[in-house]
Amino acid sequence: MDTLIHSLNNLFAQLGLPSDQNAIENFIKTHSPLARNILLPDASFWTPVQASFLREEILNDADWAEVIDQLNEKLHSID
Repeated sequence: MDTLIHSLNNLFAQLGLPSDQNAIENFIKTHSPLARNILLPDASFWTPVQASFLREEILNDADWAEVIDQLNEKLHSID
């Protein structure tokens, strides 16, 4: 079984968001730090479809789970 490796750029494109590096950095700056008690899919800035995708991919430990975890860390970090 082949495991796909996705990047943050791919994830943002999958979510229907601008996926260039500057757009990703701006998104993270705008929406972080996310409170520790808020799970990534429960954040208020996602559409229902985006939240559902994030939740399902994490629960199923799917191909996207690793990069979703990276985004989760970035949004919960205080830089």
